Amino acid sequence: QVQLVESGGGLVQAGDSLRLSCTASGRTFSSNAMGWFRQAPGKEREFVAAISWSGSSTYYADSVKGRFTISRDNAKNTVYLQINSLKPEDTAIYYCAADTRYGVVAGPGLSNYNYWGQGTQVTVSS
Repeated sequence: QVQLVESGGGLVQAGDSLRLSCTASGRTFSSNAMGWFRQAPGKEREFVAAISWSGSSTYYADSVKGRFTISRDNAKNTVYLQINSLKPEDTAIYYCAADTRYGVVAGPGLSNYNYWGQGTQVTVSS
């Protein structure tokens, strides 16, 4: 059974930092682009960041540039999202996802990702 499992979320204060992890099991995604998305209460799921299979290319939503950093360790089958200077508006469930289309570098299209984790809650208090 293929699974993506996120961890690292929690309740933090504005200005704090968090590192989210997403570990795959059941298969390797070391040849695939990976992404992070988030969904706030009452809102649609939105793109946050993506990374190519090698880690050499990254892509960020404008709203998180400069504060979020996506990275990966293919030996551990894990993708990370470092979040700095957290804001209350970052409160959401954060999901990781895999885009297994051949030759894809990385991108924001939600519908292109065909494996999803169950999400980890990030709550930022002011």
